[in-house]
This record gives sequence, structure tokens and C-alpha cells, in this order.
Amino acid sequence: MTIADIRKTLEQKSARSIESFKAELQKIRTGRAHPGILDQVQVEYYGSMVPISQVANVSLLDARTISVQPWEKGLGPKIEKAIRESDLGLNPAAQGDLLRVPMPPLTEERRKDLTKVVRAAGEDARVAVRNLRRDANDQAKKLLKDKLIGEDDEKRSLEEVQRLTDGTIAEIDRLVKAKEADILAV
Repeated sequence: MTIADIRKTLEQKSARSIESFKAELQKIRTGRAHPGILDQVQVEYYGSMVPISQVANVSLLDARTISVQPWEKGLGPKIEKAIRESDLGLNPAAQGDLLRVPMPPLTEERRKDLTKVVRAAGEDARVAVRNLRRDANDQAKKLLKDKLIGEDDEKRSLEEVQRLTDGTIAEIDRLVKAKEADILAV
């Protein structure tokens, strides 16, 4: 392993951490409708549990309403039941084959609770990035110990790892602030 390999690995893992964090933020619902909110809801389909997006067309009717159009006739009631039983607090309404899922407005107390959830998820993401930094630094120190690189190279590597880590954490902080502003917007 070389310093370039360490940097490349850190960049890839940091990018995956950011993507994972973005996916986590999408699950936290705001007052606005977003089709991704239903991504974690599973429905029984021929004996196996699958995401709703694999058995229905999920789209937006307007800013506060999601429409779910099942691809098969008998799936409507199953999808409706799955959405109702999810921990999202949504109450779908059937209109023939189409399911309308209105997003209830958030109370001020619920908004504050959601910002706490966002901050906690942000801190978890920052901890994951710091763990990546620690692993990269350990690899650089191991290369120095094995006399594969010099002290100057190791110092440069540690500085570059810190710079990459700071950039990733700044991106996480930016995403947290944006999500908090989205949640607190009435």
C-alpha cells in the first residue's frame, strides 16, 4: 500500500459516508412530500417483502401529496396497509387504483424533535469520518514503521488526510444545516 492508495481509499469511503448520510436525511420527513420517504416501506409481494417502489409507481401529485399507483390490481390494499403500519405517521387514502398519501403538517414540537434527530445523524456521520481518518493515519504510520516511506512523506500524508477529513466534515455540517432549515421552515 502506498500513500496514494491510502488517500484514494479515504476519498472513496468518505464519499460513501456522505451518500449514506444523504440517504439517511431523506428518510427524515419534513412537511413537504418526497417520494423517497416511502423507500424503506416494504410490502408483501408473492411471499417476499419488497420496497413499494418495486411494485408501484411513486410520484408527487403536489407539494404535500404523494401518489402511489400499484402495477397490479390486488396490491392497493396491501400497499395502503404497509404505509399505515410504517412508523412514518402517514394515512393513505384510496381512490380506485390510486393511493393518495397526504403529508400532515408538522407541529412545532415535532419540528424540534426532528432537528435533534438530524443533529444526531450528523454526529454519527462525523464519527464515521473520524474513524476513517484514524484508519488512514494508522496505515501511514505503519508504512513509516515498516520503513516504506520517510518521516516527511508520513507528515505530508497525515496533513492530507486531515485536510480531506475537514472537507468531508464541512460537507456533513452543510447538509445538517440545510436539513434543519428545511424542517424549521413553515
